[in-house]
Amino acid sequence: MPSHNPVFGRGFANAGAGNGQQSAQWGGAPQYGAPQYGAPQYGAPQYGAPQYGAPTQDPYGAPAPYARAPYSPPATRYMTMDDVVQKTGLSFLVTVLAAAAVWALPGNAAWGLALPAVLVAFVLGLVIAFKQIASPVATLAYGALYGVALGAISEAFNSVYDGIVVQALIGTFGVFFGMLVVYKTGAIRVTPKLTRWIVGAMFGVLALVLVNLVAGFFTPGGLGLRDGGPLAIVFSVVVIGVAAFSLLLDFDMADEAIRRGAPAKFAWYIAFGLLVTVIWLYLEILRLLSYFQDN
Repeated sequence: MPSHNPVFGRGFANAGAGNGQQSAQWGGAPQYGAPQYGAPQYGAPQYGAPQYGAPTQDPYGAPAPYARAPYSPPATRYMTMDDVVQKTGLSFLVTVLAAAAVWALPGNAAWGLALPAVLVAFVLGLVIAFKQIASPVATLAYGALYGVALGAISEAFNSVYDGIVVQALIGTFGVFFGMLVVYKTGAIRVTPKLTRWIVGAMFGVLALVLVNLVAGFFTPGGLGLRDGGPLAIVFSVVVIGVAAFSLLLDFDMADEAIRRGAPAKFAWYIAFGLLVTVIWLYLEILRLLSYFQDN
């Protein structure tokens, strides 16, 4: 299945090829130096009876480095679900700690850091996505930068609507674990058709947000998608639904990477994609809750 999350983008197929078996299955060349099955490597004989007319080889007569090669551990460690859980959990922890540290700053000092942090995080996110960077430094830096912005935004919302941040956090992780259960139980299966629908909905939401922003320069409230009225509430619910279904695609991407034999470091790229989706989900839930408290 091709990449479904725009954050992961076109780099998944390259990063996901991890062994000879996967390469043969998906029609690609062997990756990361893994041998093709059935092909002799390092001078070692093929298993089974010798072919007629072909001289047999004595494995114990080969030079020492080559004789040991078939029994040496693989050079690349493949990604497991534990890698995904650990890297994603660490990324979330860094984001939450950065947000808490900014919230604890006195006065309005947090707002002086919020805008630069958002701009740098946005650029870094684009670089990670388009350069296909699977790195702990890049993913954790993105989480820390967005944590700074989230800390300032959350403090501002909570100062107007007391307790709204706790409600938004509960809602966000409730949706996250709910969609995880839905995915694991197979209640909703990620199919190519579902993938196309969700990706199309994501780009549709982005287009509407941009149009609403431009219209706001000419008409107060723009199209009314963010003014807190009934249309804004409906739009926010739709956006939350799209973000929730995007989590299904992220979970499926992690499973597919494991099936393809991606290297262990690719878990940092999966963690980055999940972090982007969860941050988007949290901000939209925070916005929706503020609409209800205004009405």
